[in-house]
Amino acid sequence: MRVAGAYWRGDERNPMLQRIYGTAWASAADLAAHLHRLEEAERRDHRRLGAELDLFHFPPEVGGGLPVFHPRGGLVRKLMEDYSREEHERGGYEFVWTPHLAKSTLFETSGHLEWYADGMYPPMEMEGATYYPKPMNCPFHMLIYRSQQRSYRDLPMRLFELGTVYRFEKSGVVHGLTRVRGITQDDSHIFCTPEQLPGELAGLLDFVLRVLRTFGLVDFEAELSTRDPDKFIGDPAEWDRAEAALAAALEAAGVPYVVGEGEANFYAPKIDVHVRDAIGRRWQLSTLQVDFQLPPRFDLTYIDDHGRPSRPHVIHRALFGSIERFFGILLEHYAGAFPAWLAPVQARLLPVRGDHAVYAGRIADRLRAEGFRADVAGADEKLGNRIRKAKGEKVPYVLVVGDDDVEAGTVGVNPRGGVVERGVPVDDFVARLGGEVLARTSASGDPA
Repeated sequence: MRVAGAYWRGDERNPMLQRIYGTAWASAADLAAHLHRLEEAERRDHRRLGAELDLFHFPPEVGGGLPVFHPRGGLVRKLMEDYSREEHERGGYEFVWTPHLAKSTLFETSGHLEWYADGMYPPMEMEGATYYPKPMNCPFHMLIYRSQQRSYRDLPMRLFELGTVYRFEKSGVVHGLTRVRGITQDDSHIFCTPEQLPGELAGLLDFVLRVLRTFGLVDFEAELSTRDPDKFIGDPAEWDRAEAALAAALEAAGVPYVVGEGEANFYAPKIDVHVRDAIGRRWQLSTLQVDFQLPPRFDLTYIDDHGRPSRPHVIHRALFGSIERFFGILLEHYAGAFPAWLAPVQARLLPVRGDHAVYAGRIADRLRAEGFRADVAGADEKLGNRIRKAKGEKVPYVLVVGDDDVEAGTVGVNPRGGVVERGVPVDDFVARLGGEVLARTSASGDPA
């Protein structure tokens, strides 16, 4: 299939070897299916689609792994983030914000300088102190919790932040939006009592799956990572309770899972949620992790119902993983044809001739007044060219208007992937688009 270089044992100080990639298949049909998936993967490559659809790019002046989002890509990203905020607000989360850098002492307390320094950006010296760009949001959320005495009545406390963190990924592993150095996480930290842990995990997993389904991802698998008996911190009994609670949450949600014995980080068991996209590729997305490290490191406590100080449990949760990576996965899942609620332009008006432009403009104005994203492509090009251009931009609805439409107050509806309809009353189309956007579905119900 291809060749590549590889360092012996993955160490860049060792000699370079030649790596040869090939595949073997039990039947010609299996091979044909594999080659079709490769063709589809190339067609759906988010890096190519990002340029073709004018969504984002990676300026060399900014640096590797640091994308800039263009107006259309920025709009899609905003829609994703707005929906996430709405759902978190409904779910009882409280919004917080934290800065992009902090003193080294914070990351010494959290353990990041001890365990994660190689993945952090270099320090900055200012006013006699050392500062680092943050690699994680969690230390800041620990400080918010610790800012005042908490009672069991205050728990569970659910904090949420769309926070950008910075990790110095090696240039060889940076890949489009799916592996970047500036990472915006939809980060949550849930502080709860030990008794509340099973219920919080079950509700959290249900929340995660419901949000992912809204984005059209419905095929889930999970991995439950348990402790390595030779490398963990904390009380084994606490680990047992947390692992049992994570397993119970998966079983209650009906998600198939495998157990990764001994594969948890030293400080916490976790669930990794994987999804399969439209062509069957498996992506690791959401993570739910019970943390036994940070509460004692930050000396987090609450006053229990007997008036005694107790240690809260903390659940870390990134739903999308990162906004950038999730954007790239969705772009490939839909091959750029986002459902109408996410599409940068939902409807494009095409007047057949120049004298239909005023009518097309009135319809576009009405759609915009109703809260939809609509534009007009004037009759300075042939109609066929304008239709092809709109289709190439993956616009969900192309609305063509001519003499009959001006007279009858209708539009010709050319839906993406659907059958052209003539003489559709404008009120009917507005209601149809409104229902589709409100339900956050696509007209066809399937990715491109």
